[in-house]
Amino acid sequence: MIDRYREAGLRAGHSPDQLKVGIHSLGYVADSASKAANEFFPGYARSFSEIGKERGWPPVTRAHFDALIGPTGALIVGDPETVAEKILHTNDSLGDISRLTFQMSVAALPHAKLMHAIELLGTRVAPLVRTALASGTAKALLSTN
Repeated sequence: MIDRYREAGLRAGHSPDQLKVGIHSLGYVADSASKAANEFFPGYARSFSEIGKERGWPPVTRAHFDALIGPTGALIVGDPETVAEKILHTNDSLGDISRLTFQMSVAALPHAKLMHAIELLGTRVAPLVRTALASGTAKALLSTN
């Protein structure tokens, strides 16, 4: 789909640097992957099970959630290294995203946990992603995992 967007943009006369792609993802980062998953799951399950009632979906199970936080799942949940790797994988898969919005509020976490997650995003995740992208090692990092 992104390839089609870029092709259509080029055909319409837009330069490649004007054809930005951003993504929105639900996620959470904590000091360890298990802590992030265990803290995020209850609120996520509550929210999406409630939404599911309206839309005919079954309640969220831990097994389904665990699949969603896996390497190719839609949720970006884990420790700083895991979150950075998943962002880099998404960037590689989609072809150079320009921005990512990271929504943590769906899990209704306490303010202190959200603030710590924001701190980890700024002090650990962002530097890992920037360094990998700047040095061209993003693909190398992905192939080792």
